[in-house]
Amino acid sequence: MALGFVRPARPTEAGEIARIQIATWKIAYRRMLPRQVLESLDQESVTQAWAEAVASPPSRRHRVLVAVEQADESYLVGFVASGPADAHATAPDESALGPDVAAVTELLVEPRWGRRGHGSRLLAASVDLWRSDGYDTAVAWAYEQDAATGKFLLGAGWAPDGAVRALDVDGLLVNQQRLHVDLTATA
Repeated sequence: MALGFVRPARPTEAGEIARIQIATWKIAYRRMLPRQVLESLDQESVTQAWAEAVASPPSRRHRVLVAVEQADESYLVGFVASGPADAHATAPDESALGPDVAAVTELLVEPRWGRRGHGSRLLAASVDLWRSDGYDTAVAWAYEQDAATGKFLLGAGWAPDGAVRALDVDGLLVNQQRLHVDLTATA
């Protein structure tokens, strides 16, 4: 029987976090993002970015959590990165969201480990930490063509807040919608 749990990421795991991100993007976003963008993802630079995020976060409210599946061996299978909402969390021409809003930067579970509760555990652990940090609301951007992420967040009680944007990804506009959840509601 396999067991899963969530814990804070360790700096030595940056390479595995990068591997999960790149592998997941190449599978989940292959029909959405330009092939040349996915093929140009560089393991070394992505690893360096995650090493910095884990070892030297901008604040104590910035976190990277990992999901671990433990059977005969332990495997890192997914991660979530979040922190205070900043300019990246806002829609075009929108003012700042405020200090009581947490923003998900990335939430990924490697597809081969999907549908085993890892995403739910990552989200639940994040909600607990956001509440303890005093956040009232959390937001996350989801690609409109990424039905799995949208369905997952909607199923967890998140809802679109009306904000939309289009990211220019190597000349291709990719639409996103923002979802939010009220953290003050009872669990």
